[in-house]
Amino acid sequence: MFADQLGPHFLDDDEQPVLLIESRRVFERRRFHRRKAHLVLSALRHRAAELGDRAQVRRVDTYQEGLPRSLKNLSVCAPTTFAARRLVGKLPIEVLPSRGFAIGEEQFGQWAERRQGRKLVMEDFYRDVRKHHRLLLEGDGEPVGGRWNYDQDNREPPPRTATLGEATGVPEPWWPQEDAIDEEVRADLDRWAAEGVEFIGDDGPRRFAVTRDEALQALESFVTTRLEDFGPYEDAILQDDRWMAHSLLSVPLNLGLLHPVEVARRAEQAWKDGDAGLASTEGFVRQVVGWRDYVWHVYWHFGDDYRRRNQLRARTTLPRWFADLDPDGEVEAKCLSSALASVRQDGWAHHIPRLMVLGNWALQQGYDPVAVTDWFHRNFVDGYDWVMVPNVVGMALHADGGAMMTKPYAAGGAYIHRMSNHCGGCRYDPKKRVGENACPFTAGYWAFLERNRDEFANNHRMSRSYAGMGRLKDLEALLEQERHRGAQAP
Repeated sequence: MFADQLGPHFLDDDEQPVLLIESRRVFERRRFHRRKAHLVLSALRHRAAELGDRAQVRRVDTYQEGLPRSLKNLSVCAPTTFAARRLVGKLPIEVLPSRGFAIGEEQFGQWAERRQGRKLVMEDFYRDVRKHHRLLLEGDGEPVGGRWNYDQDNREPPPRTATLGEATGVPEPWWPQEDAIDEEVRADLDRWAAEGVEFIGDDGPRRFAVTRDEALQALESFVTTRLEDFGPYEDAILQDDRWMAHSLLSVPLNLGLLHPVEVARRAEQAWKDGDAGLASTEGFVRQVVGWRDYVWHVYWHFGDDYRRRNQLRARTTLPRWFADLDPDGEVEAKCLSSALASVRQDGWAHHIPRLMVLGNWALQQGYDPVAVTDWFHRNFVDGYDWVMVPNVVGMALHADGGAMMTKPYAAGGAYIHRMSNHCGGCRYDPKKRVGENACPFTAGYWAFLERNRDEFANNHRMSRSYAGMGRLKDLEALLEQERHRGAQAP
């Protein structure tokens, strides 16, 4: 089993022997976040401890070194990356179908074929998944409440309080307790660092579930105490409350400790029990079995070359302050500084700082998509190749030319001002485009549109934006200002 295949649904029975390989070379090749390295190794070693004598654990430099001389009777569930599938494809072992997702790759292929060349719209896919598993349905397959999607009900701006708990009474997330295995992993990482293995980001207490029991506790705590508040505020950002009412279940899901359908069914039961409203429940189910599965299948559907798409010809190298998570506090834009600090400290930020702050900034500044994808992969504790390639290339950077999204997720300071409490204490004014106090996101938005006019001018979803740009009297001054921004921290 690979380190993201750790749940019981990856085994065929309770007596099946297991080979687990811990490769140090993975962390030597690329500079991973310290929290991520700790999390993955802790999960792998906890699983080995649970399996006891059934597990054969090999701590080696490379995966190849960890394989036994005889591969007879060895099988593996299809790995989650193209590189890992190429590795096992060269070996005389049985490769089983992938597990851990709402539907299989063959079923997605049949769904895509039925589209007959039309765009693979996530909303359509999500409805098919709901029907397949009969999630939040009634009668002959109609959605409960009469609507498939309650997204419009889940876009509240942040409350006028420092934390969501002060406004709604939502408790803090469930936190795991570290144990001797965590201590052992931390000591090993300290030793590796002393021997030259380079990490990025801060060390700190483990915040995410790494065992099946912990994952079930985190799920139960979320659906009974936090799911109700998740929906309305899922897109909101608070400076002093990075967790808000988010589930923090992406980590155990992506480690394979939870199955997305069981998570969705538990959320559905919470709604039935009156622990959460329908809008919040539907929004969460859409993320777990809709978007997450869609991203997984798009990764395979578009192929390994998809990661290298660069339709907008973005070539800018990541500046040091971005690549190194702003270690010296250079960034003055509060939204961007806060998002980088969240990643530096925890290896995590919820989906709006990821998309509308970090991704939006990288899109506006024309950062190289390959470098940005790699940055997200290495620095986020829930980041894997299959997660980040579609989310960055297709969604955040629109580098695929619209294969996933019909328009780029570019936005100026007005969006961040509406959905966060960052702007009030920031030196930049989201309403200003030009000048010393001009918001770099507002100015960057218009510069991005002008730079990519040929690409988007005929996109009907961008027509209002270009019409608005045509009315800007200070456009030339704005473009000159942005030409000089370069790698300077905003």
